[in-house]
Amino acid sequence: MNTQSTPSPQFYLTAPASCPYLPHEMERKVFTHLVGPRAAEMNDILTQGGFRRSQNIAYRPACESCRACISVRILAQEFEPTRSMKRVLTANSDIIATEFPAQPSSEQYWLFRRYLDYRHQQGGMSDMTVLDYAIMVEDTHVNTRIIEYRRREEGSGLEQRPKGELLAAALTDVMSDGLSMVYSYFNPDLDERSLGTFMILDHIKRTKTLGLPHVYLGYWVKGSRKMDYKTRFQPQEHLTPRGWERFDPAADGDKDTFR
Repeated sequence: MNTQSTPSPQFYLTAPASCPYLPHEMERKVFTHLVGPRAAEMNDILTQGGFRRSQNIAYRPACESCRACISVRILAQEFEPTRSMKRVLTANSDIIATEFPAQPSSEQYWLFRRYLDYRHQQGGMSDMTVLDYAIMVEDTHVNTRIIEYRRREEGSGLEQRPKGELLAAALTDVMSDGLSMVYSYFNPDLDERSLGTFMILDHIKRTKTLGLPHVYLGYWVKGSRKMDYKTRFQPQEHLTPRGWERFDPAADGDKDTFR
């Protein structure tokens, strides 16, 4: 019996389902499994080709009548924060960010559960249990980390796991050309901190420190208010039929959007 692993990934297509971003649209996805010794290499190649990772699955949209989902990556080495982003950094100067292996905790789950109940009550993840969350974090065959963002407490110092309230967390893949933000969540009662923006800024800083070029943000959907924040981080590239192209946010027409 041949026990060698298949040299090339096998791709599958999902059945049509309602689009979570655009009303009256149906979505389909093409996906493959990320397992085995080549999982990290395949994750790099597929992410650079517009795929996203969820547990040990890499997927990308394959909708029949819509091409609204566009892969976005920030050019980290060229990025400079805007005035409003500098205010976000100042507002969160009391936060300690600590990187750990991809291991779940009950504290993470309860913050995750609070975030879902407030922000995504009708979403596909709304009924996730503590076991579902643990699988989301742990079921990875690539270099995945979880970054915790805690409010600094007096006397917390620089110990291995700082004290202080957990305000946010990000599940992140470390790739050959940058960081890919798989999923992030935060305390929804702290809108004034703009914690979602702060986590992206922190990932840009980490990517710069690593000397790598890109922060992958997943999909931007033009016309979806949920996704508008992604185009604020400039410069950035979008994946088009011609490959990755620099995005010009000042352009209105599709033909002038890229340069």
